[in-house]
Amino acid sequence: MTDLDERIAVDHPRLATIDATLGYEGVTVAQGLSVAIEPGSFTVIVGPNACGKSTLLRALARLLKPAEGIVTLDGKDISTVPTREVARRMGLLPQTSIAPDGIRVVDLVARGRHPHQTLLRQWSAADREAVAAALEATGTTELAGRLVDELSGGQRQRVWVAMLLAQESPTMLLDEPTTFLDIAHQYDLLRLFGTLHREGRTVVAVLHDLNQATRFADTIVMMRDGEVVAAGDPHDVVTAERVEEVFGLPCTVGVDPHAGSPLVLPL
Repeated sequence: MTDLDERIAVDHPRLATIDATLGYEGVTVAQGLSVAIEPGSFTVIVGPNACGKSTLLRALARLLKPAEGIVTLDGKDISTVPTREVARRMGLLPQTSIAPDGIRVVDLVARGRHPHQTLLRQWSAADREAVAAALEATGTTELAGRLVDELSGGQRQRVWVAMLLAQESPTMLLDEPTTFLDIAHQYDLLRLFGTLHREGRTVVAVLHDLNQATRFADTIVMMRDGEVVAAGDPHDVVTAERVEEVFGLPCTVGVDPHAGSPLVLPL
C-alpha cells in the first residue's frame, strides 16, 4: 500500500458499497445500495428472509460483482485489489461450506494460512502458532486429529470458524455464523467475535436473532426488500415501531438488564 493509499484509507470506511445494484442471473435483489462499514466496528446486518442480507455480504466479500456501482476496501475499488491481498485483509465465513473428503480438522484449519504463504515463504512456526491458537479459541483442539466428515454440524461450524481465525485477517465477514450451534455455543462464539472486535478487528455479521445482534453489535444495519431501512447505534435502530414495520412483529423494546442493550420482547 502506498502512502497515498494509506491516507485515503484513513478517510474511508473499511468496506463500503456505493450505489450498488446487486442480483443473480438477471434478478435484481438490491438497487442503489450504499452501506459503509467503519474500521474497528462490529456491524450486524438484520432483516427478514430474502431481504438481501447475504447478498450484501457476498458483495462486500467480492464474491458478487455489482451490476452497477462499486464495492470499496479501504477506499479502493475492491475489484482492483489482488486476490491474495484481499484474503490477507478480509476473511469470510459463508453460510455453507464443504470440506474436501477425508481431510483432518487440523489440515482444514491450516488452510486459513494460505494467504500468508508464497513461493519464498512456506509453512513456518508462525503458521503453526496461528493454527493452534485458532483451535484453542474455538474449543476444537481435541478434534484436531479427527476427520471433518465425522463431526456433528455444530462441531464442523466451530472448525470453519477456526480456519477463519487462523487466517488472522483484520476484517471478518460472517454469514449466519451461529448456524447448527446450540444456544450455549452460539453465545460462546459471539463472545469470541466480541473479544476479537475489542482487540481491533472489524467484524461484519448476518444474524437472525435481534437480541443477539443488539447485545454484541455497536452498529446495526436493518434491511427490508433490498434496501437499508436504518443503520447506526442499536438503541437508535431497533425500536418497537421499526421492528413491527420491518418484520411484521408486534413487540415492545426494553433494556437488557445485564448488557444494557435493546431487548426485543414479542407481544
